[in-house]
Amino acid sequence: MTARSITAEVPKGPRMPRDPAELVPELAEVSAALFKATGNRSVPRSTISLVQLRAGQIVGSTYLTVLHTGFLRKAGESEERITAVSSWWDAPYFTGAERAALALVEAVLQPAAKGERVSDELYAEVSEYYDDTALTTLTLAIGQVGFFIPIALIAKPVPGRAFTDPWA
Repeated sequence: MTARSITAEVPKGPRMPRDPAELVPELAEVSAALFKATGNRSVPRSTISLVQLRAGQIVGSTYLTVLHTGFLRKAGESEERITAVSSWWDAPYFTGAERAALALVEAVLQPAAKGERVSDELYAEVSEYYDDTALTTLTLAIGQVGFFIPIALIAKPVPGRAFTDPWA
């Protein structure tokens, strides 16, 4: 297989011609259940979106990055906060709880140089900001975006189209 030239045009349509939810209708049920589980208000929706935006950046998915950027804009987040997610560790725009959540998603999605991805120290730090319900919700939010990463990378829905119909 040959790599696409970096100067080549990126196709404007999805790679997979049919919506996976059309092919496997149960996908909509799973998606709705995950959204409901993360919407229990134990973690602010903005924090969940920040974490999911960072996940999209880490895995290199334009679709997920554009999607979660859009969610954050609709929620009224500032452009500074949205833009700084990619370099959150030295940006002054995030609370301690948001920094802990962003560190957690990075630990889960990036290989560890040595030892566990989620160290006991990181777990303890995150636990300072999130009670058991909130930490479980945050874990599910990372799992929620993780569930959709293969669809985003394999099927390649069109970035910027409606979340409900990226195959249109």
